[in-house]
Order: sequence, then structure tokens, then C-alpha cells
Amino acid sequence: MGYPAGMIRAPHKLSVAHDMLRLPRFSRPVRAVLVALLVLFLLPYVLTPLYAVVDPVSTVMIWRRMAGERVERIYVPLARISNNLPLAVIVAEDGRFCEHYGVDFAGIRDAIEDAEDLDDLRGGSTLTQQVAKNLFLWPGRSYVRKALEMPLALWIDLVLSKRRIMEIYLNIAEWGPNGEFGAEAASRRAFGKRSGDLSRYEAALLAATLPNPLKRDAKSPGPGLRRLAGLYVGRSGRTPGAAACLRAR
Repeated sequence: MGYPAGMIRAPHKLSVAHDMLRLPRFSRPVRAVLVALLVLFLLPYVLTPLYAVVDPVSTVMIWRRMAGERVERIYVPLARISNNLPLAVIVAEDGRFCEHYGVDFAGIRDAIEDAEDLDDLRGGSTLTQQVAKNLFLWPGRSYVRKALEMPLALWIDLVLSKRRIMEIYLNIAEWGPNGEFGAEAASRRAFGKRSGDLSRYEAALLAATLPNPLKRDAKSPGPGLRRLAGLYVGRSGRTPGAAACLRAR
């Protein structure tokens, strides 16, 4: 007894469909590269929860040390850093730090509207995004890095407290022209004192150097840097609640 034509062709159709759904086969070297890229992509998401209790170093610090360059960093808990410094950093770099979830979408929108090119988009980068970049990515500006940075920042904000994010930021940011990283090394170099003793103006001077610590020197500030510091002192006085999320609980 013969089968209907449709039943005879069905296995062939299933075979074609199976071939279309089959994943492409890669050579062993290509598979190794793809696995390595996947691991590199997922590693920051695995490491981030550990940084709730482990004090990290930045990729810049690692590369500098590998190159034999000077790196000075003294990790200091946030409780031992003057309250003037995180407030100054917030008003200088990320005014909505306590309000957003790692990415300030309103700030990005405003930065895009005001920017002429990618170099002008710093205003849309939160402190959490800078932590993501410093811990896991690379310096410089590119759309690829931004695309990787944003979901990382959202993840960091989800698994770490604002207080911990600020503590990490203040301890990994590059803050001087001679390999000084973190608030303690910066404070000792610029003012010869501990970061816990910083005045409001000294904290504002340090915050004003952050966009370019290799050229802006809090130890010998020029008129422009002093003007910025005065501006941040004023903002700090008007918006003391900007750092409310950092209060110890």
C-alpha cells in the first residue's frame, strides 16, 4: 500500500528544518576564543558580589604595576574618610548618585543633547559607571566600552550598597600625576594629611582634579582649579542631602 505524497515528503521537510536550526560548527581554536570571550564577559558579574567584602584594585593599577610603573594606594574605609570628600565628589561628578540605579538616564539624555561628540559625554557617566570602568574595563572613550559599562553599572548598583560603591570609588580613582590612587594617597601628597582630616575646600580641590588628575594638581592649583573648588564648596553647602545614602546604618 502506498503512502500519501505528503507523508513521503514529511521526513525530508523535518530534515531541512533540523538543518536550519542546527548551531554552526566552529573549529577548535575558534571555540576556544569564543569561550574565552564569554568568560571575560561574565567574570565581572561573578566578581562584583565578592567586592562587598573584598577590597579591589583597578585595571589601570594592575597594568601600571605590570609595566613597572609607580602605584601608590592605601585603602581606607569610608568611615575613616572625611565626609567632605564624598559629598564634594558627588556634587562634582554625579549629583543624582543617591537617586539613580547605577545609570543616570536623565543625565545621559541631557549630555547627548548638549554634546557635540563622544568626548563631551562625560556628564552622562555616573560614579557607578566609573567604578565599572575602573574595575573591569579600559580607559579612553568608545561606544563599545560604554555599551559594556552600562549593564555592569546597573549590576554593581543592584548587588552593592551605595556606601560600598562610594568607598570603592574613592579608593581606586586615579588622583595624582605620580601614580597616586585613592583618597588617602591623594590627600597625603597634596596636603600632607590623612583623608579623614580634609577640609571642605581641600575635598573640593581633590574633586575638581578628577577629570584629569595628570594635569590638574591639587597640591599647586591654578586659578581655574581654585574656581572649580569654590564652586563645589558652594554646591556642597546648598545640597548636603546629596550624600544622604552614604550614612552608616
